[in-house]
Amino acid sequence: MVWLNVMPAFVSGGPLIAILVLLAILIIIAIANIKIVPQAKVYVIERLGSFHEEWHTGPHCLIPFFDRVARTVSIKEQVVDFKPQPVITKDNVTMQIDTVVFFQITDAKQYTYGVERPMAAIENLTATTLRNIIGELELDATLTSRDVINTKITAILDQATDRWGIKVNRVELKNILPPREIQDAMEKQMKAERERREKILQAEGEKKSAVLVAEGEKESKILRAEADKESQILQAQAQQQAMLLRAEAVRQQKILEAEGEAEAIQKTQQALAESIEKLNASSPNAQVIQLKSLEAFAKAANGQATKIIIPSEIQGLAGLTTALKAIATDDQPKA
Repeated sequence: MVWLNVMPAFVSGGPLIAILVLLAILIIIAIANIKIVPQAKVYVIERLGSFHEEWHTGPHCLIPFFDRVARTVSIKEQVVDFKPQPVITKDNVTMQIDTVVFFQITDAKQYTYGVERPMAAIENLTATTLRNIIGELELDATLTSRDVINTKITAILDQATDRWGIKVNRVELKNILPPREIQDAMEKQMKAERERREKILQAEGEKKSAVLVAEGEKESKILRAEADKESQILQAQAQQQAMLLRAEAVRQQKILEAEGEAEAIQKTQQALAESIEKLNASSPNAQVIQLKSLEAFAKAANGQATKIIIPSEIQGLAGLTTALKAIATDDQPKA
């Protein structure tokens, strides 16, 4: 009975409740279609199955039943590490090389509609490009030319992926793994090379040591020779100076002797002149003159002469004395 009583009231309020329910549904749908795009994200919007627009950072609203988010694209730089790929070098050596690709999506529309499975496409493109580049290089060049290979792969991938809305910033060769026998041969070669360099360095060290020892001996001999030369020069100079001093001393001695002899002769002549003058002043007679002559001949006989000629007449002696007197008188200075 109670249910029967409530039914008329519910039926009478049915349109209002339906309107409220409809409004609630519309509000829920509107809220569900409000989208907030986060930073570094791009939403690709399709309307009725075809591309409509790209939504960037900020709030946006979809038209219900007409619009949908076809794809959410990250525009941050991404890193993909691809598994090792078998490649063959120019000298027919098979090796495994794995690569790391750094890329960034620049066009969300081309990235969404340009290629199916973009990562698989980039991986396959990287593998084929790597095979082409390595196929032109020999093993040694492959191991030592990583920068060249990285630059070539980056340029080729960037050009190929441009139509997909992808920018390849960098490609790096992570590992280069030659076959085990090649690795063993390379290790032996490196060991031999290190031993060769060790021997070369040792030989160069011994050579430099011998050169330094020889240069030291040479410089030592040169210094000793220079020292001997300077010593001989100093000795010669000392001897020369000594000879000069001795010669100077002899010269001075001779000069003094000559001056002494001259002075003695002068004094003797002066004394003789004075004696003759005194003799003349005293007016000696013939007997005194003869006596003086005899004294003179006595002195001459006591000398070093081996022969003495004596005049036969004493008057000759007197005449000789008179001549000596005249000579002494002439030698006196005139007033």
